[in-house]
Amino acid sequence: MITKKITKTKNKMKNTVNWANKDFVLEKVRQNGLALQFASEELRKNKEVVLEAVKNNSFALVFASEELKGDKEFILEVVKESGKALAFASEELRKDKEVVLEAVKNNGFALAFASEELKGDKEVALEAVKESGYTLEYASEELRDDIEIIAAARENIEKILKNNHKND
Repeated sequence: MITKKITKTKNKMKNTVNWANKDFVLEKVRQNGLALQFASEELRKNKEVVLEAVKNNSFALVFASEELKGDKEFILEVVKESGKALAFASEELRKDKEVVLEAVKNNGFALAFASEELKGDKEVALEAVKESGYTLEYASEELRDDIEIIAAARENIEKILKNNHKND
């Protein structure tokens, strides 16, 4: 019942507005990045439109064209805005050290979406745990036993706990 209503509303919304109009779509994705799903195919290939959508909601990248998801320069720009968007980048770019490093610097949890090889890369894992010590669980088993990685994760978590305690 609810699913039917949502589908009906989505179809009505899609049919009553011009989702091929760039200015209209930019306005909508700035309000809700997930509105990108309604944009025309051409606008889902548009770097400006997709970047604005991702700034609002990192999950919006799922609705971008496959071409953009595989565009290294574009994805580098995207993960600097939202590291979690790495989850929707092409498999090839999730294996790219430069892209993954930028993503984990923005959000350590992006390590969860990196290739297995990069989860075992000490430089990548170190950047991730410096951003969020809780991301240690996504590093390779070998690196979870590395003293430098553990120390960096611990330092970050202690800092978070101290800040939380100050706010109590």
